Amino acid sequence: MSLWSRIRDAVEALRAGEPLSAVFDRLRTPPERSVAFTIGVIALGAKLAKADGTVTRDEVTMFRAVFTIPPEDEKHAARVFNLARQDVAGFDAYARKIAALFPPRDPVLRDLLEGLFRVAMADGAFHPAEEAFLREVARIFGLQDSCFRAMLTQFVPGAMPDPFDLLEVAHDAPLDEARASWRRLVRESHPDALRARGVPDEAVAMAEERLKALNNAWEDVQKQRAA
Repeated sequence: MSLWSRIRDAVEALRAGEPLSAVFDRLRTPPERSVAFTIGVIALGAKLAKADGTVTRDEVTMFRAVFTIPPEDEKHAARVFNLARQDVAGFDAYARKIAALFPPRDPVLRDLLEGLFRVAMADGAFHPAEEAFLREVARIFGLQDSCFRAMLTQFVPGAMPDPFDLLEVAHDAPLDEARASWRRLVRESHPDALRARGVPDEAVAMAEERLKALNNAWEDVQKQRAA
């Protein structure tokens, strides 16, 4: 049975009223683990698009670009998306199910939050409800508040860039700690590392902007400490 056949069966179980927890409990081991992750990602994307009240075409297009779906599987993905987009309720349950599949602060969880930020900004506006949604997902994923603030700076126009936020360290962090965080983030943002985690080529190309921002932030921190 293919991945998307398993997803179809899981979606039908949800449509039939089977609790989300029961469906995910059956999907905890490979290859079903991939099914659980894929369903969770699609559902989070759909519910985020609904967070500001309207699911726009731009948001759907961005979701399909960031979370690549083969053309032959789009109809199955659409069934998950359309089921989840009906309302925002339950998004936190999907986030917790995804978080349970990975160690705390796993780079995959950061990649996913970054993809959701791109979906939120696809229509050119950042609604307070979208910010609340993403902040709660970040909390459930175990990501630090500095990581969330770094993404605000990266994706939301008008958000003042802070080099310490971009490096995900406190303003009074020792220089060695800032250097270690910079090196870790650069390593995690390298195209080879992103592809190894299954990040699509579209997002890999966008990561070049993130690398540039990280390097600029590290230079700014060094200048501030040298002053």
